[in-house]
Amino acid sequence: MTMTAVRPAQTIGTEGPIAAPRLRVEGLSKTYGRGPDAKPVLDGLTFDVQAGELVCVVGPSGAGKTTLLKCLSGLLPPTSGAAYVDGQRVDGPPAALSLVFQEYTRSLMPWLTVERNVELPLTAQKMPKRERRGRVREALEHVGLGDSVRKHPWQLSGGMQQRVAIARSLASQPEVLVMDEPFASVDAQTRFDLEDLTLRVREQYGVTIVFVTHDIDESVYLGDRVIVLSSGPCRVKEILDVDLPSPRNQIETRALPRFAELRTHVFEQIKRPDAVGR
Repeated sequence: MTMTAVRPAQTIGTEGPIAAPRLRVEGLSKTYGRGPDAKPVLDGLTFDVQAGELVCVVGPSGAGKTTLLKCLSGLLPPTSGAAYVDGQRVDGPPAALSLVFQEYTRSLMPWLTVERNVELPLTAQKMPKRERRGRVREALEHVGLGDSVRKHPWQLSGGMQQRVAIARSLASQPEVLVMDEPFASVDAQTRFDLEDLTLRVREQYGVTIVFVTHDIDESVYLGDRVIVLSSGPCRVKEILDVDLPSPRNQIETRALPRFAELRTHVFEQIKRPDAVGR
């Protein structure tokens, strides 16, 4: 098994010329506070994510994964370094990037229908009504909620509410979808269903996905690569290629000896805080 801390940019699934990454993170650092009260959280993170790739990010609790996503999505300015989407430096929320939060109940408006919830960001963009309604219906069909447009979030299960949140992100047709532990609050069976939905969304939309999770098995099942972060201050400890066959299947993939090897390796890296590659 070959491991590298930072891998050169390349075109995923093709041979030939090197392609520019969809998302690039260069020397990204974030410190909260100043002087003796300063607390470094991110320390010089560098990695690339190629167009159409699904990269999972794992690390110990409190490592700084959510801070990283806030910097990637322009919600929080880094102290030094930068993130780039399609070569453009992230200095605020990029139009080409959409974020799916863990707390879907807080991101959905309970007084609005499913359709209206998904339509919200498109309305803010002043998109013509016919176009935005078409996008909303298409996104809801893709997440299996085409029959729920007139319902309200409180009438849906937790898994269905998270599907609404995903559909809202897809309706904007982003180049990059950033997902912050999106399935942490649902039961195991629903989580498996949503994992498979994520793989279908990636295939159907061609969207690039950065997926933060505490679940090691989930990271190996979903990811083309897994970025393992160290404990604070957070650094890139390792970037692991996930060489599992596609398409993936919840039963067959998880039963593979290689799946067990990979998830054990990731677990060992997370539990080995002194083995940080720079």
